[in-house]
Amino acid sequence: MEKEIQQIASFQGKKIRKTVYNKEWWFSVEDIVLILTGSDDPKQYINKLRQRDPELNKGWVQIVHTLKVDTGGGKQGINCSNVEGLFRIIQSVSSPKAEPFKRWLAKVGYERMQEIENPELATKRTRLLYKLKGYPEDWIEKRMRGIAVREELTDEWQKRGAKENKDYEILTSEISEATFGLKPAEYKKLKGLKKENLRDHMEDLELILTMLGERTTTEIHRVNDSFGAPKLKDDARAGGSIAGSTRKQIERKLKRSIVSKSNYLGDKKKIK
Repeated sequence: MEKEIQQIASFQGKKIRKTVYNKEWWFSVEDIVLILTGSDDPKQYINKLRQRDPELNKGWVQIVHTLKVDTGGGKQGINCSNVEGLFRIIQSVSSPKAEPFKRWLAKVGYERMQEIENPELATKRTRLLYKLKGYPEDWIEKRMRGIAVREELTDEWQKRGAKENKDYEILTSEISEATFGLKPAEYKKLKGLKKENLRDHMEDLELILTMLGERTTTEIHRVNDSFGAPKLKDDARAGGSIAGSTRKQIERKLKRSIVSKSNYLGDKKKIK
């Protein structure tokens, strides 16, 4: 998804206004339509677009929100949509300039369908993306193993009564705080991150300790046969504490903190 967001934000070399809403990027619908159609009056084009596509018009209030966005004249209320909503809008745009984007959407959709049928393709694609970004092979191996450990943990959470998003965020925060003494939001702030994926910016030992905390939590869930958010939270704190104890022992031997401000994507000197 990160790649899709970057391509939208600078589509055809033109900047598109955007803002963060509900922890995800939302983009100016008017800017997208202007670029794809070259219309002298993108607002009028959008009105006609909705008239031509009753289904799009019917769901408009769900996919488009008026949000405050930074502009040359300060913050203004602009109709914005997230990536999923924009994809739906673009499908209804009738313009030669929209065709390359539609073909790209079709390609992405086809690739995702292939990955559903064959999960190994998704793994290969993720490895390739990290490699193209310049990550070394040994880091990629740890990151991929961490993804597998995380997926196994979230599967346990789902089976044991945790509700996605809210509960997952709380449980993840418990493990992180017990492991590193920082909640994910605090950790990201330390590394100077905003919307970026925290784990994509971790050093080797940070990744390893993250895996240890999450893998231990998974085993504790199974041993305790825990069910429901309160018990899962206790297990998460216990699993993170074990990883936290390991971190402290390592730090005593190394005489330095494992929790690091540096990151791979932010510090290009670390990319080999």
